[in-house]
Amino acid sequence: MAETKFQIFFPFAISTHSLMAKRQYEVWKGKNKFIFKGRLIFGPDAKSLICTSLLIIVPVIIFCTNVARNLFDETSGNIAGYAILMATVVFTVYVLLLLLLTSARDPGIVPRNLHPPAEEICYDSSASIDVGRQTPTPRLPPTKVVVVNGVPVRVKYCITCQLYRPPRCSHCSVCDNCVERFDHHCPWVGQCIGLRNYRSFFLFISSSTILCIFIFAMSALNIKFLTDDYGTVWKAIKESPLSVVLMVYCFIFLWFVGGLTCFHLYLIGTNQTTYETFRYRGAERPRVYDRGCLNNFREVFCSRIKPSRNNFHAYVQENEGGLNRCMNSGTYIGGLDGNRREKVEDDREIGGDLLKISQRREAEDA
Repeated sequence: MAETKFQIFFPFAISTHSLMAKRQYEVWKGKNKFIFKGRLIFGPDAKSLICTSLLIIVPVIIFCTNVARNLFDETSGNIAGYAILMATVVFTVYVLLLLLLTSARDPGIVPRNLHPPAEEICYDSSASIDVGRQTPTPRLPPTKVVVVNGVPVRVKYCITCQLYRPPRCSHCSVCDNCVERFDHHCPWVGQCIGLRNYRSFFLFISSSTILCIFIFAMSALNIKFLTDDYGTVWKAIKESPLSVVLMVYCFIFLWFVGGLTCFHLYLIGTNQTTYETFRYRGAERPRVYDRGCLNNFREVFCSRIKPSRNNFHAYVQENEGGLNRCMNSGTYIGGLDGNRREKVEDDREIGGDLLKISQRREAEDA
């Protein structure tokens, strides 16, 4: 009751219940999953990481406990046996770290706008005639043209994120976010592959290819040593069947990760993305972003990774109207500046007041 009387005398006061301080990841509108208070971000299908990790860890454990041990015995405790075992363990840890970097990093999410950008007010031709006026309705063109490297490029307006997507940006339907330099959504890592995690993704698949080749070669070497000891290949297989299982397993997965590595080598060399390749397949269009093979590789591997546009760990203010404001900077979250947003809010309040006055006069006339 006291709060109600206070609001009567001070109508613009904000109640403590309508203004709550939360972290950005707690009010995030995408489908991502967060851990460690927003420090790590995953896609909605992050559970696939468990499957991917097991597909790497289980064969390596089998290799180390069986094949590597046999190779260690064959070399009579030589340094080569230790080197094989240590190289396997270290390289596997490296592959798993790349997997984590790819999956737990912001791929390049473009923050959503709270309001559409710079609406151009036009008049609706279907306005009522007896009222004698036209209803102002905000309209935004679905596309606009920007110039990239001297070439005009058409960019689309995203209704969900309420912004014009930057060039090479696309909205992922799985994560429900616009991602810069969107390549694809990878179900094996449970994350979008974009501007900020493409490098680690490529290193992950290429390192997995090398790991498959290494385990396949060492398993074949173990069969060769056993064949020399037992005289025939069949007896060697009976002595170490897991070596054959690992060879078949690595051969199958080598076609997958090896083919994927070769495909992305082609994409890097031509500065294309998976999304662009399949979307514009067969269509002749200028390669706006191709700077030459060498420079394209430098762009991916030698350029500095851009900082994230989002601070998921930061505190924001959320009120009943869905308005978010950074507490540390005092600016609204999104791609628009504060002055423009304040202008939009003022225009909406003025429009609402004018509408109420008009309705009141019509009621008095009636």
